Amino acid sequence: MLLFDASPLVNGNSDYANFVNANGEHLFSTQYDANKWRVAADACKDLIDKAEASGHKLYIEYADDSKTTIDPFLSYENAFLKSEDAGNTEILFARPSVNYQNYERNATPNGSGGNGGFGVTQSLVDAFFMENGLPITDPDSKYEEKGFSGADEHRSGTKFETENGNCITKQGTYNMYCHREPRFYVTVNFSGAYFPSEDRQYNFFNGGADNNHTHDAPQSGYLMRKRVNPKDNIKQGSYNYRPGIIYRLAEAYLSYAEALNECDPGNQEILTYLNKIRERAGVRQYTTGATDNNYIHVNLADQDAMRKLIHAERRVELCAEGTRYDDLRRWKEAETTLSGDFYGMNFDGKDASSFYQRKPYITRVYRKAYYWFPIHQTEIDKNPKLVQNPYWDQLSK
Repeated sequence: MLLFDASPLVNGNSDYANFVNANGEHLFSTQYDANKWRVAADACKDLIDKAEASGHKLYIEYADDSKTTIDPFLSYENAFLKSEDAGNTEILFARPSVNYQNYERNATPNGSGGNGGFGVTQSLVDAFFMENGLPITDPDSKYEEKGFSGADEHRSGTKFETENGNCITKQGTYNMYCHREPRFYVTVNFSGAYFPSEDRQYNFFNGGADNNHTHDAPQSGYLMRKRVNPKDNIKQGSYNYRPGIIYRLAEAYLSYAEALNECDPGNQEILTYLNKIRERAGVRQYTTGATDNNYIHVNLADQDAMRKLIHAERRVELCAEGTRYDDLRRWKEAETTLSGDFYGMNFDGKDASSFYQRKPYITRVYRKAYYWFPIHQTEIDKNPKLVQNPYWDQLSK
């Protein structure tokens, strides 16, 4: 709540400068207060310190018994599948009983016993970093979008369930999906990705095994993989338990880094907590020194640049956990980010040449009013002093 209170939507938002209650009192802060970020940062750090003192830490699995090399694939995957009883001390708040089966069914293709409706947008696919830790927009990232891989891509140091032992992508995979960071493969099922419970590759082409060209198929050409246990078999009604994680330590780290960057730009702890996330994720960490095989140079004193890095990390690390929408709201970015065309691969394409094309599959308009729910007219009728939330009166005219 303190992080939300410090954010642009409610901290000096000029759009609400004339929004007052029945007594003429402002209902939102009309002046930006930088100290709100300090209050939020202190609260995040207090939470982190108390959580770590109680034994909480990022969930990590190692590549071997020596416990010297992190397995980033299984660390990220099992951070959502393992309960605290099984050693997942990253969990801070969770529902021990949760109807996860609906989630799994919607993330499973129709032909495999699921509903096939939990798709992924192209913008999320684009948000993941490359294997070298750089965004795909960086000229040095080595990102290739067109064409297909000429060989199998293997990664050492992981027991992630893949085809033919550590084969992250097979020869002939669309280049867009090759050499991406580990979190991408844990999160997104793309055409050509490995489907463990059926020991095959996904095929999202029109008429393929995972696209019956109805509403029971991902309109974007992708399905969600994150939080789905690879040992689940939806056809047989076999589901593995997982906790319903509401809040975990990684989110606290990212919130602290964000708040600290706003109230104390240049503070070294911004990189400390951002790098904890990236180390577990298996991507190069940030440094104020020179770029090398282990680190990427950043200008810690550049508040705007660091804000972009923190926002980008937050989007990837916390995707599909229910934070993205509220982040866009509090950053006051929803009206731009959530308006316009949403892209995916070509749902209608029946072969590689027609399927692997960026194509809008839905268009939305996000208005300023949508940042807040409207107050029902029946409630205003009960209490005439209630003032409708901003901009909803304009929409009703």
